[in-house]
Amino acid sequence: MKKLIILSGAGISAESGIKTFRDGDGLWENHNITDVASPEGWRKDRELVLEFYNQRRRQLHEVEPNQAHQLVAELEKYFDVQIITQNIDDLHERAGSTNILHIHGELFKSCSCNNKNLVYEEKGDIRIGDKAEDGAQLRPFIVWFGEDVPLYKTAQEKVKEADIMVVIGTSLQVYPAAGLIHDIKDDCLLVVINPNETGFGYGQRAVVMKESATKGMKLLFDKLVNLA
Repeated sequence: MKKLIILSGAGISAESGIKTFRDGDGLWENHNITDVASPEGWRKDRELVLEFYNQRRRQLHEVEPNQAHQLVAELEKYFDVQIITQNIDDLHERAGSTNILHIHGELFKSCSCNNKNLVYEEKGDIRIGDKAEDGAQLRPFIVWFGEDVPLYKTAQEKVKEADIMVVIGTSLQVYPAAGLIHDIKDDCLLVVINPNETGFGYGQRAVVMKESATKGMKLLFDKLVNLA
């Protein structure tokens, strides 16, 4: 089976009702990004950060995968599919995809603030005083701005194997994830589905579809199956 990489971003989850932040104003749910998604914000106000992600977690319980997620899952019948997602939700999993690399972390997990290798399933709220087994405060299992991306090298190795790469719902402005585009083989087919301009200059390298994630996947699905 051909190797198909799906690189997904906030745009695919937005169609399920997951609110995203916009780089233009630096706000996420009316919060400054550095206040809720950085080590500095955590040091400044742990309670604010915990409640912010508690709200995101509650919201995630209320939404469902959309048709784009479902069509991506359906592609596993025809390809060796590897999803690399910048999203912290579990909508790909719920749609039925089985091979997912969450390079920015997972909302339904927590970890020790002193040791990110101590990871726990977390479907409910995290409160001040909730401790990991090492006695440290639990924090969201999220890669914040300014932190290393531990799974990036793994993602790079996966991308190098791709016969086809489909980028869905990301402006390719957040690094290092956006840099994965540079790791594909010369003969890898690159398709980008995004209604807005992206931060990457493709030249003749990519087939660009200026569509929403759902519409783009509906248009692309049969064409991909014919390449399997």
